[in-house]
Amino acid sequence: MVLKDKLIHLYKRAIAEVQKLRDKLSARIAANTNEIHRSYWALPPETRARLRLVIICTSILMLGIVIGLFVNVNRPVKLEKSDKVLKVESTGAMELKLPGVELNPNIYVFQDATLVTVPVELKVPGRLAFNAEKSKVLSARAPGRVERIYAFDGAAVEVGSPVIELYSPEFISAQQEYLLSSKTAKVLESNKTMSDLLGDAQITQQAAANRMRNLGAGDGDIKALEKSGKTQTNLIMRSPLQGVVVKRAVEPGSIVNAGDVLVTLANPKELWFLGNIFEQDIRKIQKGQTMILRTESYPDKEFVATANYIAPTIDPETHALLIRCDVENPDGLLRPDMYVSARLKTAEAEAVVVPQSAIVRVREMRYAIIKIGKDSYRRFAVKGYDLDGKRFAVTEGLEPGMKVLTDGAVLLNDRFAKQEE
Repeated sequence: MVLKDKLIHLYKRAIAEVQKLRDKLSARIAANTNEIHRSYWALPPETRARLRLVIICTSILMLGIVIGLFVNVNRPVKLEKSDKVLKVESTGAMELKLPGVELNPNIYVFQDATLVTVPVELKVPGRLAFNAEKSKVLSARAPGRVERIYAFDGAAVEVGSPVIELYSPEFISAQQEYLLSSKTAKVLESNKTMSDLLGDAQITQQAAANRMRNLGAGDGDIKALEKSGKTQTNLIMRSPLQGVVVKRAVEPGSIVNAGDVLVTLANPKELWFLGNIFEQDIRKIQKGQTMILRTESYPDKEFVATANYIAPTIDPETHALLIRCDVENPDGLLRPDMYVSARLKTAEAEAVVVPQSAIVRVREMRYAIIKIGKDSYRRFAVKGYDLDGKRFAVTEGLEPGMKVLTDGAVLLNDRFAKQEE
């Protein structure tokens, strides 16, 4: 009885404590509720409207989540079986049947294969370079000091444009020699009694003028010197061609000796194509042949090049023969050191020409797909070469009259691949 009384006493105490906690919680909830009500009604009408909208949207979202937990949306879908059949031949060709499947003619386009005459071309990889025969090097003709540079790397120059200004004691000496011989010749011309010395004086004057030319002065500089009668401290070296400054080897203030290279000039509109001919194709090339160049920078443009040099030896590293061609670049689109691909026509052949979209490329193989029946298709390997980046010449595999899939070949090839798996 004592144990029972203790248990009853503990139970009543627990009930009393729970009641106290519930009363405290209810009082706190009521206080918080009243506080929320006061805060809510203290808000502006526009804010209360937005708050109600948020609560409604949240309630709808929660209701959707609850409904989704009790409703099974992943009901099984019954798929109709297809009687697709794939037949693999010993040659590697595949025949696919799609009973009851009609290909969309707007996506899958078939064309009749026909034979046409196409050029047999040799691909020649290579790069462009400045035409060294048309390039010029300005070098110091006498010791001196670089005072000024007019044209830096990449600058465009015209014939006669100033490039470098050079201080040279020898140039000053040559000018003085020319002025002295010129004055002597004029004095002798006015004195008829000394006419026998006039010829020697004129020869000395011409020699002085040639010395100035050898140092880099132009005829304009000589005429200006004779007209002014005053020597120039610095020699201005001018461009002998129209082009650009390719490379500059000196800086302002540099001391140079006779023979030192100052700048290299070249014409960007006159280039060379340097191509590599592999040993098996050497017999197909000769000087004077015309090549068509293409570059990724201008895929829709063709540039003409004429072979002017074939190296006498094979490069021991690449085992290729160097061929050099003059390139016409009137618009200046091509740039030196640009990689290009040349095509050289060596013969003609009969081939089936199809768009590039008709060829399925799998690793190193090329495949074509033809229609052999109402719902039957065949995929097999073909051989050929690219014509112009847009067309492909099939030399082996396709026969005239075959219905070749020209558009949608990649999509239909996926069906072959899935059935093969």
